[in-house]
Amino acid sequence: MSIKRLSFWVAIITFGLIVFGGYVASSQSGLGCGPEWPLCNGEVIPTLQGETLIEFAHRVIGAILGVLSIILFAKVKRAKMSKAVNTAANWMVALLIFQVLLGAIIVWFHLPTFIIAGHLLIAMLFLACVLVIWRRSSERMVIQRIALSTQQQRKITRHIKVLLGLVLAIFFVGAYVKHDFIGTSCGWVTCGDSLIPRSGPEIVQTTHRLLGIVLAVYSMLLTYWSFAKRWGAPLQKRFITILVTVALQVILGVLTIVTAIDIVWAMLHVAVGTLLFAVIAEASIYMATLVKEKGRLVPFSTKQLSMKNGKSGSYLGQR
Repeated sequence: MSIKRLSFWVAIITFGLIVFGGYVASSQSGLGCGPEWPLCNGEVIPTLQGETLIEFAHRVIGAILGVLSIILFAKVKRAKMSKAVNTAANWMVALLIFQVLLGAIIVWFHLPTFIIAGHLLIAMLFLACVLVIWRRSSERMVIQRIALSTQQQRKITRHIKVLLGLVLAIFFVGAYVKHDFIGTSCGWVTCGDSLIPRSGPEIVQTTHRLLGIVLAVYSMLLTYWSFAKRWGAPLQKRFITILVTVALQVILGVLTIVTAIDIVWAMLHVAVGTLLFAVIAEASIYMATLVKEKGRLVPFSTKQLSMKNGKSGSYLGQR
């Protein structure tokens, strides 16, 4: 299996594991194996039912992901890929090890909610590393018709990084809300009989919402600017996708609250949120791989070209 295809499947499994992790939390099955790791209720393969089945399934999927990640890492090293891909592979393995250790510690000591929320952020960063490998391992050249100045490229890159930061902050606060069971501290509009949050849980939940509003407004502005300032079709399509995903996430957030955190809506909320992070991360990777060459934007990647003498050669975008 090629690096491109393997990294794609690792990304898909990572996405599924993050979403399934949300189900483990929503169903309160986090201690389905008891305070034990790597054993589950004292057994290698426990009696698979109820909370134990859910938690054990989560661990099995994680183990499969770990094995595939190591295989992907080995393939990258053997293939002698670009510096960007090698760096992403190194970080991928480092985050994988840290994630496994942190997961074990959480089970052993049932640590505070903010540690569990941090566990989710590490998973998101792991996903970003896999996306870098997937995106940068491609040899297909992508050309953007509209040339952007170096200053414009830097500004757009900064905007996308801000979006990534907002999404990670929303995930962290949202995970805290979820795992601390304070998701119903406020209604859809008010907190009790007031528009202003007063208690700690109300403030945390309101912070999650305000960050979501900022993300939505920021996404609308960037989508508008991409057309008004003629950033080109590739970026316009990406910002439209981001905006649509943000809008869907807001709707799912509302439905999660009005249904008193029904598990189906809560899971969809996690799934679309993870998808949103992946979409923004891909846009960030796209910008990071662009260089300006004769009025065209092309990525830092290698494309096999046919030579006049019939031999194949490599074309490298100027760095």
